[in-house]
Amino acid sequence: MAKIDFGGVVENVVTREEFPLSKAREVLKNEVIAVIGYGVQGPGQSLNLKDNGFNVIVGQRKSSASWDKAIKDGWVEGKTLFEIDEACKRGTILQLLLSDAGQIAAWPKIKEHLTKGKALYFSHGFGITFNNQTGIVPPKDVDVILIAPKGSGTSLRRLFLEGKGLNSSYAIFQDATGKAKDRVFALGIGVGSGYLFETDFKKEVYSDLTGERGVLMGAIAGIMEAQYYLLRKKGHSPSEAFNETVEELSQSLLPLVAENGMDWMYANCSTTAQRGALDWKKKFRDAVAPVFDELYESVASGNEAKITIEANRQPDYRKKLGAELDELHNSELWKAGAAVRKLRPEKNKK
Repeated sequence: MAKIDFGGVVENVVTREEFPLSKAREVLKNEVIAVIGYGVQGPGQSLNLKDNGFNVIVGQRKSSASWDKAIKDGWVEGKTLFEIDEACKRGTILQLLLSDAGQIAAWPKIKEHLTKGKALYFSHGFGITFNNQTGIVPPKDVDVILIAPKGSGTSLRRLFLEGKGLNSSYAIFQDATGKAKDRVFALGIGVGSGYLFETDFKKEVYSDLTGERGVLMGAIAGIMEAQYYLLRKKGHSPSEAFNETVEELSQSLLPLVAENGMDWMYANCSTTAQRGALDWKKKFRDAVAPVFDELYESVASGNEAKITIEANRQPDYRKKLGAELDELHNSELWKAGAAVRKLRPEKNKK
């Protein structure tokens, strides 16, 4: 492992240089990796593993949109694509990439095939951490490991095809065979991770649920709405409000942050922007800190898990979810966004 200084805190991380693809292939040369679920993470992880030379099969419910997608992506029924039960039987490593709700529903069937020496792989700590609500309790004689890419499966695949990588966390919940560490490192490199950093199942799900509800999705969407509609109320046009709220952030500033950090982005903006950002940053931080405290407590208490599980159990949940997403899609803010995206020069060249 490499020791990296993260702002004064030294962490052990695993890089491709230390654990090259050739070593990963050697570790898993006798394994059959069964990717169970072909929704959000399944396509990216399975295709990257296949392209990297691993023995991969996919398990998915037949007569579903995800099954059809798998066929279009090149998986062959009866050879590399099977019903979930058959894939679990064939696999020595079961990558459980169904949704959290899907994992709960499929668990009785999956557990039947977790025979001694197999590995159970997750990309989210939800099922294990909240097992009092999910019922997911693995047998003691299998490895239980986690690789959690820090982004969507779409991003994982896109970056892989660009020759890059998406950083991932890793965790070992149970090492029954003595091979769990090699297995998890090999799988992390195999799915296309940039580097691997250590966590545990509980920390992964606590940080993940907080991040999704916070900066990554919930908070940023809420802040965008607040600023956009303030500008509209003050007489600014939809184009001006959207560009100042979303377009400049996503197309100009965030790429600079990704390239060299927030401090570097600040240093490459006008002195007026610098001064204002530094002054108002603290006000926003202090305003939202109590909300983040409340959010983290809701995650740690299991309340967020309970809300998610109960919502997904409702027979009309998909319909209600669709209505909520339609409301977002049809809002003036994101209709303005669709119009602005069509005006980007790269779109006009196609």
